[in-house]
Amino acid sequence: MTTLKLYNTKTRSKEDFAPIDARDVRMYVCGPTVYDRAHLGNARPVLVFDVLYRVLRHVYGADHVTYVRNFTDVDDRINETAQKRKAAGEPGTLEELIRARSDETIVWYHADMDALGALRPSIKGEVSPKAEPRATEYIDQMIAMISDLIDKGHAYAAEGHVLFAVDSWKEGYGKLSGRSVDDMIAGARVEVAPYKRNPMDFVLWKPSTDDLPGWSSPWGRGRPGWHIECSAMAHDLLGETFDIHGGGIDLQFPHHENEIAQSTCAGHGFAKVWMHNEMLQVEGKKMAKSLGNFFTVRDLLDQGVPGEVIRFVMLSTHYRKPMDWTEKKRDEAEKTLRKWYRLVGLADTASRYSPLENALGDDLNTPEAITLLHHLANSGDVNTLLFGLDILGLWPREVPAWATVPGFTDAETGLLSDLVQRRNAARRRKDFAEADRIRDGLIRAGVEIRDTANGTDFSKLANFDVNILDRVWGGE
Repeated sequence: MTTLKLYNTKTRSKEDFAPIDARDVRMYVCGPTVYDRAHLGNARPVLVFDVLYRVLRHVYGADHVTYVRNFTDVDDRINETAQKRKAAGEPGTLEELIRARSDETIVWYHADMDALGALRPSIKGEVSPKAEPRATEYIDQMIAMISDLIDKGHAYAAEGHVLFAVDSWKEGYGKLSGRSVDDMIAGARVEVAPYKRNPMDFVLWKPSTDDLPGWSSPWGRGRPGWHIECSAMAHDLLGETFDIHGGGIDLQFPHHENEIAQSTCAGHGFAKVWMHNEMLQVEGKKMAKSLGNFFTVRDLLDQGVPGEVIRFVMLSTHYRKPMDWTEKKRDEAEKTLRKWYRLVGLADTASRYSPLENALGDDLNTPEAITLLHHLANSGDVNTLLFGLDILGLWPREVPAWATVPGFTDAETGLLSDLVQRRNAARRRKDFAEADRIRDGLIRAGVEIRDTANGTDFSKLANFDVNILDRVWGGE
């Protein structure tokens, strides 16, 4: 991979990526609010930036890449669940119940994302809780940043709140989303409160009542606003300036716009490259509970949809285009991966492949990379196929149980899959002599083959002989 090009939302252009320090490439991605199971849409940014993480590790080395993804554990929905549990008689303080709910949800999140093949974030290759910071562990840093913004005239305290003064940085506010402040005021649906100087001013700190979690601050007992969390955590863990900030396109405004405003006004360079993935649909419609098409990653896993299949479907669409989850795509992905996994039973090493590296280096063109994997599988280049599956995060280190053939080893499965593929290719080009040779050879080796609407399958007979199978594969 000679050059990595990434689309920078801030400049609206594809740029050659040049890290600030190639020995310490740093990326921050906005993580989940841990109040419930991750739905399918939540998984898309995880998988998009997991591929980027893998590409960065491939180019610069795992020990030279830092990837931070936060957990937002200050949220009204978490508080509501904890309050209901306390009202139901569950022991513990409200703070303890909130922590327990967050712990529970984070365990779910890790299990679900692990099943999709997502690597855990890490600090220079070392997986640790520090790479997945919780907002509640960085309250002091948030208070310090808010105080600094007040001192510099970019924020003000009012009725127990602290708000960022958008007018104090009117020349920069809106550049990420491409909106002017005046246009945003005219068209925005924002909270109009008597303590706001400008309707676009956003909350950095807000008061807490006795029945809600809160922390002591110069402005009274309260809790942080959403936007200040990521600014404070990114600055503390990645420094004044870092390389990449990512998230879903729904975060571009107001969350990321507000992050840039407060971080820049606090004197931090913040992120050089901003990347956003597009939204997810289900069967051509926006996913919504009201439409009956809302489901979580765990729902699919529990229905028996393999995590590798979910990942494959997600990566089949470029991250900057809307992605449509359909049952047809799911079915096709499972068939494809089953064939590929059976083929790589023949692989003895993973061979680098420049065309695939170039596809991923061109703004993470995963659809093009998958097209190249189809060519590799069809040509029988199993070693390079294995490399491609690995860099896309589609190789779980061994053939998964759902793709195995009972009674055969991985190597035997690989031989059989390759022979079946060669037989079917011969039939398509009307080379019936070669097709018959393979069919008769499989019968001699004690293998029963069955052509079905879903493809060709095979099973072991009592007289199975791997030595005969090997000779058939070699052309005898």
